[in-house]
Amino acid sequence: MELPTRRKGIAIMTSGGDSAGMNPAVKCAVEYAAQRGHEPYLVYDGLRGLIDDNIVLATRELVSGILHRGGTILRSSRSKRFFDIEYRRQAYENLKKRGIEKLIVIGGDGSFRALNQFYADFGVPFAGIPATIDNDIAGTDYCLGVDTALNVIRQSIDSIRDTASSFSRAFVVEVMGRHCGYLALVSALSCGAEICLVPEVPYNLESIGARIKHEIANGRRYVLAITAEGTKMSDYLTRWINDSIGMEARLTVLGHVQRGGSPTVHDRVMAYKFAVAAVDSLDAGQTNTIMVFRDGTYGHLPIEAVAHQKYQLDSTLIKLAGPLAS
Repeated sequence: MELPTRRKGIAIMTSGGDSAGMNPAVKCAVEYAAQRGHEPYLVYDGLRGLIDDNIVLATRELVSGILHRGGTILRSSRSKRFFDIEYRRQAYENLKKRGIEKLIVIGGDGSFRALNQFYADFGVPFAGIPATIDNDIAGTDYCLGVDTALNVIRQSIDSIRDTASSFSRAFVVEVMGRHCGYLALVSALSCGAEICLVPEVPYNLESIGARIKHEIANGRRYVLAITAEGTKMSDYLTRWINDSIGMEARLTVLGHVQRGGSPTVHDRVMAYKFAVAAVDSLDAGQTNTIMVFRDGTYGHLPIEAVAHQKYQLDSTLIKLAGPLAS
């Protein structure tokens, strides 16, 4: 009698900053991997969970009812221990004893680099799914969580506009983006802001002041200014509007509210497509690739093409937002 072929284990994990769309990606990766003949596992607590053996067999119950939830049910962490070869060896042994031969990581480029080192050490292939609301991973036009974050920001700015117009005030709204101004740029354009400051676009406060004063003289009653946190200009800009333009100004820092919320339809669909592509790439023998979406097409790139390149904002967006910084 022929013995049944052992199903090969594949583990799914989330790592780095959380973003909406991670849970749909986890659910789809588990279900599609099972359809393809794998035995799917879940890793809780990111890299720390690999080391501490917080790994469980994925069941239908564990991934049911998570599609609409923001954040990640698998939780996340940043582990300094993973930089130590002995702890990586411990993580490898945890995978090996369960027959887990492949990994899918949903996160950012820091997580991808960590697993690339893990692959170099022990030969465990992985597929990466880009997930960060900053949308700052090189090689892909889109990362999971961006559309949801933009809609959270849009709703907040629309609400702030009501108060701004009621009291004829200026409001400075700071959004996330330490090194990348994507969220601020797109939010400013889609919400009709008068000022936008991001790290990638040079700004001229003197020119901005002259423009806003001219608009006020011609009937403008309120001002919306969007800044990326990486500019470190939010407090200064608020004081500057008060002092130089003469309009009462308030600062609102949106903070971590941007990370949460139920994933939008777009993020849910993108999660499914990325997850299917990740499983397919591992089945095709790819070892350390990142799923990408470029120019309307899904594909994958080697980790070196992603982790060692600097993300560049779309030049068209920069051109459109140029007048908001001058």
